Amino acid sequence: MQISFRLDELVAMVSPVEVRGAYAGTIGRIAALDDAEVGSLSFLGNSKYRSSVATSRASVILVPTDYVGEPGPDQCHLVVAQPSVALALVCARIEHSLWPRPTPGVHPSAVVAPDATISSSATVGPLCVIESGAHVGDRSHLQAQVFVGRNARVGGDCWLAPSSYVATECELGDRVRVHAGTVIGSDGFGYEFVDGQHAKVPQVGTVVVEADVEIGANCTIDRARFNRTVIGQGTKLDNQVQIGHNVVVGRHCILCGMVGVSGSTTIGDYAVIGGQAGLAGHLTVGKGAKIGGQAAVTSDIDPGIFVNGSPALPYQLERRLLVLNRRLPDLFKKVESLAAQIDELKKASDL
Repeated sequence: MQISFRLDELVAMVSPVEVRGAYAGTIGRIAALDDAEVGSLSFLGNSKYRSSVATSRASVILVPTDYVGEPGPDQCHLVVAQPSVALALVCARIEHSLWPRPTPGVHPSAVVAPDATISSSATVGPLCVIESGAHVGDRSHLQAQVFVGRNARVGGDCWLAPSSYVATECELGDRVRVHAGTVIGSDGFGYEFVDGQHAKVPQVGTVVVEADVEIGANCTIDRARFNRTVIGQGTKLDNQVQIGHNVVVGRHCILCGMVGVSGSTTIGDYAVIGGQAGLAGHLTVGKGAKIGGQAAVTSDIDPGIFVNGSPALPYQLERRLLVLNRRLPDLFKKVESLAAQIDELKKASDL
């Protein structure tokens, strides 16, 4: 990755509240504080690395407003409210240069149904399949081997990575990003036990992904048994997330890697779910709730609380129980010792 930024260009990008020190050269790479060399841009995004700022060789460092240290010789500190956000602004400029918007049009190898609607400003890449009645909106970019099923809709300014799949009747809002290998609209997992065998229940609903959602690689979002499975506006799904049929995920939620949500569960707005957490079906997770990594959620979660553990419990209670659980071996030893002393006292009293 080749980059080259002058200090004045970085200042224009991040709008610091203060510039401390000076650097006359160019920035050619981004690096962690301890890994940085002259010509690097770094940042203090986590207070645990605060001591590394003073020893870092980075030429420009993004620091928060409460950082009081001074830069070294030929080094500059750009004081910003949120260093990680400021770095993201720089990376957005780099991303734009690395992946410029492609020329609109449909690749000759793509298979597009005659009655599909493709915006003249959209890009459909090699070996894509766009089925009958499907729609691809303005400025959307479908990379190689994307499948858009019958009557599915892809909104404007969407980006679909290679081998992503949008099944029949499913709908993506504007500015949705879907990473490689993700399947939107696979059948919900529904069976009834009839005459000694598992009979498939038809899954005739759809999936609606609202605007500004980003879905990581190899996620699976099941279509509803009926009605809709919904991913709310602004929600972000990490890689390998599984969403069951008829699940409703609210707005601006975060679901980390390998989260599994069983069917007909509702997750409120602004909820955060840690990696590998599992949610049983037909539950309600309240607005703003937080669920720790690997938690097993088997009952409703109230709004705004933090739960952890298996089964999931309020965080402070779960931590207390964990501490007590570690003390159980000593406790059993004490109980055994006390039981032995009682036996000795009983024997003595019988004499």
